[in-house]
Amino acid sequence: MRIVRLETYLVPPRWCLLKIETDAGITGWGEPVVEGRAHTVAELVGEMADYLIGKDPGPIEDHWNVLYRGGYYRGGVFHMSALAGIDQALWDIKGKSLGQPVHVLLGGPVRDRVQVYASVRGSSREELARQALDHVRKGLKFLKMNATEAIGFIASNAAIDEAVARVDAVRSAVGPEIGLGIDIHGRAHRGVAKALVSALEQFRPVFIEEPVLGEHAAALSGISRLTSAQLALGERLCSRWEFRPLLESGHVDVIQPDPSHAGGITETRKIAAMAECHDVGVALHCPHGPVSLAACLQLDGICYNAQLQEQRLGLHDPDAPLPYVMPQCELHYADGMVAIPTRPGLGIEIDADAVHAAASEGHRWRNPLWRHGDGSLAEW
Repeated sequence: MRIVRLETYLVPPRWCLLKIETDAGITGWGEPVVEGRAHTVAELVGEMADYLIGKDPGPIEDHWNVLYRGGYYRGGVFHMSALAGIDQALWDIKGKSLGQPVHVLLGGPVRDRVQVYASVRGSSREELARQALDHVRKGLKFLKMNATEAIGFIASNAAIDEAVARVDAVRSAVGPEIGLGIDIHGRAHRGVAKALVSALEQFRPVFIEEPVLGEHAAALSGISRLTSAQLALGERLCSRWEFRPLLESGHVDVIQPDPSHAGGITETRKIAAMAECHDVGVALHCPHGPVSLAACLQLDGICYNAQLQEQRLGLHDPDAPLPYVMPQCELHYADGMVAIPTRPGLGIEIDADAVHAAASEGHRWRNPLWRHGDGSLAEW
């Protein structure tokens, strides 16, 4: 079996899907994307395709090493995201060719389902509370919300009080038994992060995500003393080499690698194993489409320390079809959990006709740009 074609598709709302075709008629799908920079990643996939055309898709580890180490410059979110989508598609091909889901090929499952959480969003406290309660009524046991919008190096008491009020609205709506993750999204600088974390301790969050950006991870030492909540970080880190100092610091409790950014299934599994050596949990980052989610679930099936799965699909309306997925391959949700797919490969089958049609529309999604009251740029 040989690889004959790699083709990328930019599809709404902001995704990039990759199809790898073989001369045996087996097709694999991946999701190589950087939110807001999908075109750049698609171009990089095209450059990597030069090496892969005509190759046997089977030796995934060797292909990974060539595509990572074979150039003088390596790493970074664009390189690792392009590599991630290719890796996912190669695993999809391998599983389909052998008639097994990827998690079976990687040693077999340690669980048959994983807890999922929904992100609660809203511009007002009332809207946040309504949406949170709606998720809980649909069976979810875990939620996540952003604590604050734009916030600077020095925050007023009013800004801290508003963050407290937002979280209080959600906690009051869903009660004390629902697990609540609080995402600061790297918007706070270290001094403000300390004030926020201390003020939010009263709501007993399960975890506090990105209290500071990854490049300021040294600040986690002081922040961790102010809360009993687990500190989570890692959605912007893209390789085991980037995760190593964070894990060795001992100041992170949950890591959040993204299998569409961190080198795919091959690399993310190694990152999770490193975390297990440091007694650190894994909650895979996944604000993406169905292929990325399917890759996450295959990893959730085999990584012992994978505990929570982020996802944006199928939670608002569990009966709605997954976008770009054939109906017979729907994911199964129950009791706030999603079953690990057991079909061959990544466990889903993409509707290629739907992808082709959507790609004719494409997208040029860009993340919002926020500014502080003085006109300076704010972290989004």
